[in-house]
Amino acid sequence: MKREDLIKLYDMELDDLVSKAEKVTKENFKNEVEVCSIISAKTGKCGENCKYCSQSIHNHADIHCHPLMEVEEVKAAAIKAKENGASRFCIVTSGRSESGADFQKILEMIRAVASIEGIHCCASLGLLNDEQIKQIKQAGVERFNHNINTSRNYHKNICTTHDFEDRVNTVKMITKNGIEACTGVIIGMGETREDRIDMALSLAELNPKTVPINILNPIKGTSLEGFEDKITEEEVIRTICIFRLVMPKAILRYAGGRKTRLSPKMQELGLRAGINGLLAGDYLTTQGVEEMQDRLMLEKCGLKKV
Repeated sequence: MKREDLIKLYDMELDDLVSKAEKVTKENFKNEVEVCSIISAKTGKCGENCKYCSQSIHNHADIHCHPLMEVEEVKAAAIKAKENGASRFCIVTSGRSESGADFQKILEMIRAVASIEGIHCCASLGLLNDEQIKQIKQAGVERFNHNINTSRNYHKNICTTHDFEDRVNTVKMITKNGIEACTGVIIGMGETREDRIDMALSLAELNPKTVPINILNPIKGTSLEGFEDKITEEEVIRTICIFRLVMPKAILRYAGGRKTRLSPKMQELGLRAGINGLLAGDYLTTQGVEEMQDRLMLEKCGLKKV
Protein backbone atom coordinates (compact mmCIF):
# COMPACT_ATOMS: atom_id res chain seq x y z
CA MET A 1 0.00 0.00 0.00
CA LYS A 2 1.18 3.53 -0.76
CA ARG A 3 2.05 5.98 2.00
CA GLU A 4 -0.51 8.55 0.84
CA ASP A 5 -3.27 5.91 0.83
CA LEU A 6 -2.40 4.90 4.39
CA ILE A 7 -2.55 8.52 5.54
CA LYS A 8 -6.12 8.69 4.19
CA LEU A 9 -7.04 5.39 5.88
CA TYR A 10 -5.82 6.74 9.22
CA ASP A 11 -8.61 9.35 9.03
CA MET A 12 -11.47 6.92 8.37
CA GLU A 13 -14.29 6.58 10.88
CA LEU A 14 -12.87 4.37 13.62
CA ASP A 15 -15.55 1.67 13.34
CA ASP A 16 -15.03 1.46 9.59
CA LEU A 17 -11.26 1.25 9.96
CA VAL A 18 -11.51 -1.47 12.61
CA SER A 19 -13.93 -3.46 10.44
CA LYS A 20 -11.57 -3.18 7.48
CA ALA A 21 -8.64 -4.45 9.53
CA GLU A 22 -10.74 -7.15 11.20
CA LYS A 23 -11.71 -8.53 7.79
CA VAL A 24 -8.05 -8.85 6.82
CA THR A 25 -7.24 -10.62 10.09
CA LYS A 26 -10.05 -13.13 9.65
CA GLU A 27 -8.95 -13.85 6.09
CA ASN A 28 -5.48 -14.80 7.27
CA PHE A 29 -5.81 -16.23 10.79
CA LYS A 30 -7.94 -18.52 12.93
CA ASN A 31 -9.54 -17.28 16.18
CA GLU A 32 -6.28 -17.84 18.03
CA VAL A 33 -3.83 -15.70 19.98
CA GLU A 34 -0.18 -16.69 20.31
CA VAL A 35 1.07 -16.19 23.87
CA CYS A 36 4.68 -15.63 24.90
CA SER A 37 6.39 -14.68 28.14
CA ILE A 38 9.77 -13.08 28.74
CA ILE A 39 12.44 -12.97 31.41
CA SER A 40 14.95 -10.21 32.00
CA ALA A 41 17.95 -12.51 32.41
CA LYS A 42 20.22 -9.49 32.87
CA THR A 43 18.82 -6.13 33.95
CA GLY A 44 20.21 -2.60 33.82
CA LYS A 45 23.56 -0.85 33.23
CA CYS A 46 23.06 -0.59 29.49
CA GLY A 47 25.43 1.81 27.72
CA GLU A 48 22.98 2.71 24.94
CA ASN A 49 21.15 6.04 25.36
CA CYS A 50 17.59 5.08 24.32
CA LYS A 51 15.45 7.80 25.89
CA TYR A 52 12.52 5.51 26.77
CA CYS A 53 14.56 2.86 28.57
CA SER A 54 14.75 2.49 32.34
CA GLN A 55 17.83 0.27 31.96
CA SER A 56 20.04 2.87 30.27
CA ILE A 57 22.90 4.36 32.31
CA HIS A 58 22.04 7.67 30.62
CA ASN A 59 18.68 7.70 32.42
CA HIS A 60 18.03 7.69 36.15
CA ALA A 61 15.16 5.27 36.71
CA ASP A 62 14.96 3.48 40.05
CA ILE A 63 15.17 -0.16 39.00
CA HIS A 64 16.74 -3.30 40.42
CA CYS A 65 19.81 -4.15 38.36
CA HIS A 66 21.28 -7.64 38.33
CA PRO A 67 23.91 -9.58 36.36
CA LEU A 68 23.09 -12.70 34.35
CA MET A 69 20.76 -15.06 36.17
CA GLU A 70 21.60 -18.70 36.75
CA VAL A 71 20.57 -21.17 34.06
CA GLU A 72 18.26 -23.12 36.36
CA GLU A 73 16.43 -19.93 37.38
CA VAL A 74 15.68 -19.16 33.76
CA LYS A 75 14.56 -22.72 33.05
CA ALA A 76 12.23 -22.67 36.08
CA ALA A 77 10.68 -19.40 34.86
CA ALA A 78 10.09 -20.94 31.43
CA ILE A 79 8.34 -23.94 32.97
CA LYS A 80 6.10 -21.61 34.99
CA ALA A 81 5.30 -19.60 31.86
CA LYS A 82 4.24 -22.81 30.10
CA GLU A 83 1.97 -23.68 33.03
CA ASN A 84 0.32 -20.26 32.62
CA GLY A 85 -0.45 -20.91 28.95
CA ALA A 86 2.58 -19.53 27.12
CA SER A 87 3.88 -21.45 24.12
CA ARG A 88 6.97 -19.26 23.74
CA PHE A 89 9.57 -18.01 26.19
CA CYS A 90 12.03 -15.23 25.44
CA ILE A 91 15.39 -14.74 27.17
CA VAL A 92 16.18 -11.00 27.27
CA THR A 93 19.44 -9.33 28.28
CA SER A 94 20.21 -5.63 28.65
CA GLY A 95 23.08 -3.98 26.83
CA ARG A 96 24.42 -3.74 23.31
CA SER A 97 25.50 -7.40 23.26
CA GLU A 98 27.22 -10.10 25.30
CA SER A 99 30.51 -11.89 24.67
CA GLY A 100 32.94 -14.32 26.27
CA ALA A 101 31.79 -16.32 29.29
CA ASP A 102 28.49 -14.42 29.55
CA PHE A 103 27.58 -15.32 25.98
CA GLN A 104 28.45 -18.96 26.64
CA LYS A 105 26.16 -18.88 29.69
CA ILE A 106 23.35 -17.48 27.54
CA LEU A 107 23.83 -20.40 25.14
CA GLU A 108 23.37 -22.72 28.14
CA MET A 109 20.13 -20.89 29.03
CA ILE A 110 18.89 -21.32 25.47
CA ARG A 111 19.62 -25.05 25.48
CA ALA A 112 17.84 -25.44 28.82
CA VAL A 113 14.69 -23.61 27.67
CA ALA A 114 14.67 -25.32 24.26
CA SER A 115 14.72 -28.70 26.03
CA ILE A 116 11.32 -28.05 27.65
CA GLU A 117 8.59 -29.88 25.77
CA GLY A 118 5.88 -27.52 24.54
CA ILE A 119 7.98 -24.35 24.77
CA HIS A 120 9.58 -22.57 21.83
CA CYS A 121 12.73 -20.67 22.75
CA CYS A 122 13.12 -17.03 21.71
CA ALA A 123 15.79 -14.50 22.60
CA SER A 124 16.46 -10.76 22.61
CA LEU A 125 20.19 -10.20 23.04
CA GLY A 126 21.00 -6.91 21.35
CA LEU A 127 23.17 -6.28 18.29
CA LEU A 128 24.69 -9.69 17.57
CA ASN A 129 27.16 -10.52 14.83
CA ASP A 130 26.71 -13.23 12.21
CA GLU A 131 28.68 -15.89 14.11
CA GLN A 132 26.76 -15.27 17.33
CA ILE A 133 23.45 -15.61 15.47
CA LYS A 134 24.58 -18.96 14.08
CA GLN A 135 25.46 -20.11 17.62
CA ILE A 136 22.13 -19.14 19.17
CA LYS A 137 20.29 -20.90 16.37
CA GLN A 138 22.30 -24.08 16.93
CA ALA A 139 21.55 -23.82 20.67
CA GLY A 140 17.79 -23.71 20.02
CA VAL A 141 16.57 -20.16 19.35
CA GLU A 142 13.67 -20.26 16.88
CA ARG A 143 12.72 -16.58 16.97
CA PHE A 144 14.76 -13.47 17.81
CA ASN A 145 13.35 -10.18 19.02
CA HIS A 146 14.99 -7.04 17.73
CA ASN A 147 12.74 -4.00 17.35
CA ILE A 148 13.17 -1.07 15.00
CA ASN A 149 11.45 0.93 17.80
CA THR A 150 10.46 3.94 15.71
CA SER A 151 10.69 5.35 12.19
CA ARG A 152 13.94 5.89 10.32
CA ASN A 153 13.30 9.64 10.40
CA TYR A 154 12.50 9.83 14.13
CA HIS A 155 15.18 7.44 15.41
CA LYS A 156 17.74 10.20 16.02
CA ASN A 157 15.31 11.77 18.53
CA ILE A 158 15.23 8.55 20.57
CA CYS A 159 18.76 7.13 20.39
CA THR A 160 22.18 8.25 19.11
CA THR A 161 24.51 5.46 20.32
CA HIS A 162 23.34 3.29 17.42
CA ASP A 163 21.33 4.13 14.34
CA PHE A 164 18.26 2.79 12.59
CA GLU A 165 20.34 0.84 10.07
CA ASP A 166 22.10 -1.04 12.89
CA ARG A 167 18.73 -2.40 13.90
CA VAL A 168 17.60 -3.17 10.37
CA ASN A 169 20.87 -4.97 9.56
CA THR A 170 20.57 -7.12 12.68
CA VAL A 171 17.07 -8.21 11.66
CA LYS A 172 18.32 -9.05 8.17
CA MET A 173 21.13 -11.19 9.62
CA ILE A 174 18.62 -13.00 11.82
CA THR A 175 16.40 -14.01 8.93
CA LYS A 176 19.38 -14.80 6.67
CA ASN A 177 20.41 -17.41 9.22
CA GLY A 178 16.99 -19.04 9.29
CA ILE A 179 15.70 -17.56 12.56
CA GLU A 180 12.25 -15.97 12.60
CA ALA A 181 12.22 -12.23 13.26
CA CYS A 182 10.14 -10.75 16.06
CA THR A 183 10.45 -7.07 15.18
CA GLY A 184 8.22 -4.27 16.38
CA VAL A 185 7.91 -0.73 17.64
CA ILE A 186 7.19 1.57 20.56
CA ILE A 187 4.47 4.09 19.85
CA GLY A 188 3.69 7.21 21.85
CA MET A 189 7.24 8.61 21.98
CA GLY A 190 6.33 11.89 20.30
CA GLU A 191 6.31 10.58 16.74
CA THR A 192 3.73 11.65 14.15
CA ARG A 193 1.13 9.56 12.33
CA GLU A 194 3.38 9.69 9.31
CA ASP A 195 6.18 8.22 11.40
CA ARG A 196 3.92 5.33 12.41
CA ILE A 197 3.04 4.70 8.78
CA ASP A 198 6.75 4.70 7.95
CA MET A 199 7.32 2.19 10.77
CA ALA A 200 4.72 -0.12 9.26
CA LEU A 201 6.23 0.18 5.78
CA SER A 202 9.77 -0.45 7.10
CA LEU A 203 8.55 -3.52 8.97
CA ALA A 204 6.75 -4.82 5.88
CA GLU A 205 10.07 -4.72 4.00
CA LEU A 206 11.67 -6.84 6.75
CA ASN A 207 8.72 -9.27 6.76
CA PRO A 208 8.91 -10.36 10.42
CA LYS A 209 6.92 -13.33 11.67
CA THR A 210 5.57 -11.30 14.57
CA VAL A 211 5.37 -7.58 15.36
CA PRO A 212 5.30 -6.51 19.04
CA ILE A 213 3.42 -3.24 19.47
CA ASN A 214 4.61 -1.49 22.63
CA ILE A 215 2.82 1.61 23.90
CA LEU A 216 5.21 3.87 25.77
CA ASN A 217 4.85 3.51 29.52
CA PRO A 218 6.67 6.68 30.61
CA ILE A 219 8.92 5.63 33.48
CA LYS A 220 10.09 8.15 36.06
CA GLY A 221 13.76 8.88 35.63
CA THR A 222 13.81 8.38 31.87
CA SER A 223 13.99 11.20 29.33
CA LEU A 224 10.39 10.47 28.26
CA GLU A 225 8.85 10.37 31.74
CA GLY A 226 6.38 13.16 30.92
CA PHE A 227 5.10 11.69 27.67
CA GLU A 228 1.72 10.34 28.86
CA ASP A 229 -0.14 12.68 26.51
CA LYS A 230 1.72 11.81 23.30
CA ILE A 231 -0.78 9.21 22.10
CA THR A 232 -4.46 8.53 22.78
CA GLU A 233 -6.21 5.19 23.08
CA GLU A 234 -8.01 5.78 19.80
CA GLU A 235 -4.75 6.58 18.06
CA VAL A 236 -3.29 3.30 19.33
CA ILE A 237 -6.22 1.40 17.80
CA ARG A 238 -5.87 3.26 14.51
CA THR A 239 -2.18 2.35 14.44
CA ILE A 240 -2.97 -1.33 15.03
CA CYS A 241 -5.39 -1.20 12.09
CA ILE A 242 -2.79 0.37 9.80
CA PHE A 243 -0.22 -2.24 10.82
CA ARG A 244 -2.69 -5.02 10.06
CA LEU A 245 -3.52 -3.60 6.63
CA VAL A 246 0.16 -3.22 5.76
CA MET A 247 1.16 -6.62 7.20
CA PRO A 248 -1.82 -8.94 6.68
CA LYS A 249 0.08 -12.14 7.55
CA ALA A 250 2.17 -10.97 10.52
CA ILE A 251 1.26 -11.81 14.11
CA LEU A 252 0.61 -8.44 15.77
CA ARG A 253 1.41 -8.71 19.46
CA TYR A 254 0.30 -6.64 22.43
CA ALA A 255 3.57 -5.98 24.26
CA GLY A 256 4.59 -3.43 26.90
CA GLY A 257 2.31 -0.61 27.98
CA ARG A 258 -1.14 -2.04 27.35
CA LYS A 259 -1.86 -2.41 31.08
CA THR A 260 -1.32 1.28 31.79
CA ARG A 261 -2.22 2.87 28.43
CA LEU A 262 -5.33 0.94 27.29
CA SER A 263 -8.58 0.31 29.14
CA PRO A 264 -9.95 -3.26 29.06
CA LYS A 265 -12.58 -2.12 26.53
CA MET A 266 -9.95 -0.67 24.21
CA GLN A 267 -7.74 -3.76 24.61
CA GLU A 268 -10.69 -5.80 23.34
CA LEU A 269 -11.12 -3.41 20.41
CA GLY A 270 -7.45 -3.90 19.59
CA LEU A 271 -8.05 -7.64 19.36
CA ARG A 272 -10.76 -6.93 16.79
CA ALA A 273 -8.47 -4.53 14.96
CA GLY A 274 -5.79 -7.13 14.38
CA ILE A 275 -3.94 -8.10 17.55
CA ASN A 276 -3.42 -11.87 17.60
CA GLY A 277 -0.48 -12.22 19.95
CA LEU A 278 0.03 -11.40 23.63
CA LEU A 279 3.07 -10.81 25.78
CA ALA A 280 1.84 -12.38 29.02
CA GLY A 281 3.12 -11.82 32.53
CA ASP A 282 5.55 -9.12 33.62
CA TYR A 283 7.73 -7.07 31.29
CA LEU A 284 11.41 -6.19 31.73
CA THR A 285 11.17 -3.69 34.59
CA THR A 286 7.40 -3.14 34.91
CA GLN A 287 4.41 -5.28 35.87
CA GLY A 288 2.21 -6.84 33.22
CA VAL A 289 -1.37 -8.07 33.11
CA GLU A 290 -2.39 -10.96 35.36
CA GLU A 291 -2.91 -14.28 33.59
CA MET A 292 -6.54 -14.55 34.74
CA GLN A 293 -7.42 -11.14 33.29
CA ASP A 294 -6.00 -12.13 29.91
CA ARG A 295 -7.81 -15.45 29.99
CA LEU A 296 -11.16 -13.80 30.68
CA MET A 297 -10.58 -11.18 27.96
CA LEU A 298 -9.76 -13.81 25.36
CA GLU A 299 -12.76 -15.92 26.32
CA LYS A 300 -15.02 -12.87 26.03
CA CYS A 301 -13.66 -12.20 22.55
CA GLY A 302 -14.03 -15.83 21.44
CA LEU A 303 -10.28 -16.36 21.12
CA LYS A 304 -8.11 -19.19 22.37
CA LYS A 305 -4.47 -19.29 23.39
CA VAL A 306 -1.90 -21.11 21.28
